[in-house]
Parts: sequence; C-alpha cells; structure tokens
Amino acid sequence: MKRLILLFTFVLPITAFAAGGGVALQSANNNLHDKKSLQRGAALFVNYCMGCHSLQYMRYQRMGEDLGIPNEVLEENFMFSAEKVGELMTIAMKKADAEKWFGVVPPDLSVIARARGVDWLYSYLLSFYLDSKRPVGINNTIFKDVGMPHVLWDLQGWQVMTHEEPAAEGHEAAGGHGAGPTLVLKDKEQMSAEEYHEKTNGYRRDVRDLVNFLDYVGEPMQLERRAIGKWVIFFLFIFLIVAYALKKEYWRDIH
Repeated sequence: MKRLILLFTFVLPITAFAAGGGVALQSANNNLHDKKSLQRGAALFVNYCMGCHSLQYMRYQRMGEDLGIPNEVLEENFMFSAEKVGELMTIAMKKADAEKWFGVVPPDLSVIARARGVDWLYSYLLSFYLDSKRPVGINNTIFKDVGMPHVLWDLQGWQVMTHEEPAAEGHEAAGGHGAGPTLVLKDKEQMSAEEYHEKTNGYRRDVRDLVNFLDYVGEPMQLERRAIGKWVIFFLFIFLIVAYALKKEYWRDIH
C-alpha cells in the first residue's frame, strides 16, 4: 500500500512532466462565450489548417448555427470542398497520398483540444522556431523534431532560438520563461518596441482564437452541459433535503 502511495505521489507527476518535454505551458485563457473569437478561429482553421487536417465529427451547418454564421457566409467563405452545408468538415486529400507526401497522415483535429488540452495547443502553436538541422528547417520547443511545418508563419514571422533575456514583459515570444533558451522574432532588431509588441500580441490573439475554436469543436455541447449541470446539482440538493426529511418522518414511529 505504501509503495502504491509513493507511486502516485512522486513517480506519476515526474512522468507527466517528462511527457510534456519539461517545458512549462502557457495559459490559453480561451473563452467559449466569445462568439467573435470562435468565428475568427473557424476562419483561421479553414484557411490555414484544413488543407491537411479535417474535423470529421463536425458539420458546417452545426458550426454555423452555434457560432452565428449564416449559410450563405459558410458557403462563400468556409466551404471549399463541400457542396452542402449539412456535410462533415472533411478534406479531399487521401490518406495514401498524405502518407506518401508527408510520411505520416495528418491527424483529424476534432478532439485534439480534449486529447492534448488547450494550454498545450496554445503553447505548441507559439513555439515554432528555425532549425537548419531539421528537414523542413523548423522545430518546436513543445513537440521536439515535429514534422508539421509552421503554417502560421506569415502571421507570426519566423522565430529563432536565443539565450538573451526578453526585452520587456509582453514582448516575450513562446518558449521564453526568463531563463534558458528564448524564442524571439528573427526580424526583432528591425522593429521598434511598439511594432514588436503589436506583432507578437496580434499573433497570440490569433492562436487563442484558433485554440478557442478547437476547444469548441471538441465538445460543442460543453457550455450547455455546464449550464444543465448546475440545475442538476441544485435539484439533487433540494431532493437531498426532502429525502432527509422523509427519512426522519419514516423513522420517527420506529424509534
């Protein structure tokens, strides 16, 4: 029994930390109540991610209804391979072709936020940097030797690994935690402090919107589930009071 307690107390937390690569995750601070953020995240996904990644458990129509996107807007701006709004958000690329081109089939991202967690996704998308030793010239501090290219590079710019301290709070790029290697934009020296701040924080907002959308896709009903759950707990609490009063009434005659 003592060995089991020691296992849960010391070994498992260490294993979990090692599985994350030993890099502290940044908080996504996403908000599923923010429909504007979810709409921007949906637009980012279909424009930057959906060439390789599908959402095979989500329909365009369901997404439009939940996020307040009219069907005509869906058809014009979100549907590039589907014919009807009732279709699933799949892609045309065949798995055999994907494996031939990339060496691995890009995963479906329907439940990636539930599998990895929103903080992991947020940190991962902020942590790409230039690495000449990699086949595509890109690496990631969260997912070492990742095969995925940095598809959002035109929004963020290219990052390089450096050992310098961040210039100021809010200017720190992903991976920098005040000690050890830090990621900064390659063209940092050509930017003013204001431009650098605007660039990095603008990209963080984009990533937060994208992660927010993937969090929604992982469980579209979660806001309703939480709202219903509060009423269920309230009902059970009232029922507990009634059941306790009834129990006392029944046992009064027995005693």
